[in-house]
Amino acid sequence: MTKKYFYIALAAFSLMSCVKEDDLDQHDPNVNTEANFWKTDEDGLKGVTAVYQSLITDGTYMRSTPLLLDARADDTHSVSPWGAMFTAGKFTTVISLDDIYGWAFKDYYQGIYRANQVILNVPNIAFSDPALKDRVMGQAYFLRGLLFFHLVNLYNRVPLPLDMELYHGQKTHEEGWQQVISDLQKASDLLPVSYTNLNGLDKGHTGRATKGAAMAYLGKAYLFTKDFAKAKEQFEKVINLGTYSLVGNYADNFTDANENNAESIFELQFDRNAGGIDLGWGGAPGSSWGKTSARAITYGPPGFGFNDIQPTKALFNEYQVERTINGELDPRLGVTMFYNHPGETLYGKDFATNYANNPAYLNDVFTKKYQNYNNGSVSEYDWRSGINERLMRYADVLMMYAECLNELGNTAQAYDYIQMVRSRVQLPDLRTTKPGMTQAQMREQIGHERFLEFSLEGHRFDDIRRWGWLQDQSKLNWLKSRDNEFNTYSPGREFYPIPLTEIDNNPNGLTQNPGW
Repeated sequence: MTKKYFYIALAAFSLMSCVKEDDLDQHDPNVNTEANFWKTDEDGLKGVTAVYQSLITDGTYMRSTPLLLDARADDTHSVSPWGAMFTAGKFTTVISLDDIYGWAFKDYYQGIYRANQVILNVPNIAFSDPALKDRVMGQAYFLRGLLFFHLVNLYNRVPLPLDMELYHGQKTHEEGWQQVISDLQKASDLLPVSYTNLNGLDKGHTGRATKGAAMAYLGKAYLFTKDFAKAKEQFEKVINLGTYSLVGNYADNFTDANENNAESIFELQFDRNAGGIDLGWGGAPGSSWGKTSARAITYGPPGFGFNDIQPTKALFNEYQVERTINGELDPRLGVTMFYNHPGETLYGKDFATNYANNPAYLNDVFTKKYQNYNNGSVSEYDWRSGINERLMRYADVLMMYAECLNELGNTAQAYDYIQMVRSRVQLPDLRTTKPGMTQAQMREQIGHERFLEFSLEGHRFDDIRRWGWLQDQSKLNWLKSRDNEFNTYSPGREFYPIPLTEIDNNPNGLTQNPGW
């Protein structure tokens, strides 16, 4: 199924999904309400499809969430003139302004509100297809769990609404992870491995959450809470499904040429040909909204995009630490960033020629992942990228599984799964180049491998934080030497602040995160 068909059901549910109590009191016959909507199999499917809409708004993956995940790591830095972007990477977010970090917070809860409608209403529908009912519920639990994952991971102590009430009290970080795990476990029990061979209304709906996606994120949640045994179990289940494999060409994970491929466990569906041409800035979706992303223009190189997020020279240099078995540069370097070397082009223009009159640009590096440089686009200035966002790749499962093996004392076996990822880019056998590593040495190696495989994909700072590097003065000093944005880090600022508007408006007495 092509991406545009996935979005058809969004429009049918968009008005109902953001209805407020005052609207319900008016009983407008032209507006879907809870009282007249949740009746049929199709209603249930439309309801859960609308939750996906909340993942492609400005606060989520249209633009803000990648920024929040990438900005603070040592693989990126920001030169944006917009303070909200510039300060995010420097741990100095201005909490009196909601820009970016507040928009994400709001949009996560919009998605949770929609998921809760599904979870509370679908059980009361007498589905003609009980298996479809399970799949609808499984998707709702998965999407709520994913949104809770972002909230707990980015904002620490947050409300965890499981009903339709507007205000809820704050939960601890540990309670947050427990809820994430609970939702993802339910999702993994209910979701199918694939939608290809189903007979229901959702047959062939590529892009919907699957069992593999739920198990992969469940394993990730366990990993982030240092329950390595349970994380290992979930990653093994994903591997044993036999559904996923690494694609031969690393670049195919970041362009529109090979989307929903064998490596993709969960990705968000963007499409220039679906919907209208307006961007999804937030709020109730309109009929003119498109299903496109602003990531490309935000990260795009100067003259072709805004260059708000750039790769660091530390990342550039680390790609050159090790050569391939043929003595060549790691091919992921040329996929990840534009830089001045023979044959390099940007959107059909020679790099060196284009920046010849600007020495600073000529000798700098710029983001290439998720850019439309090879599909005929001349720039990103139309703001409408159709490249899908790959949230969970099989390579990540293999690397997280290797990490679990190492933490559980099976360092020798960890080599095998790391090498699967290395072999794709023709890096030599790690057992030969670094035989007999200790557990501590393997931890460092995994840090290096993940840095290069997942750069600018929103993983690096999560890794830094969960590995405790910010509390290790030697590691923090090392990070500062690679990326001067860490010079303004202070304890507690590994999490973003709770938006002040939320603290002011919530009668349950939310408290600000420590350090803010």
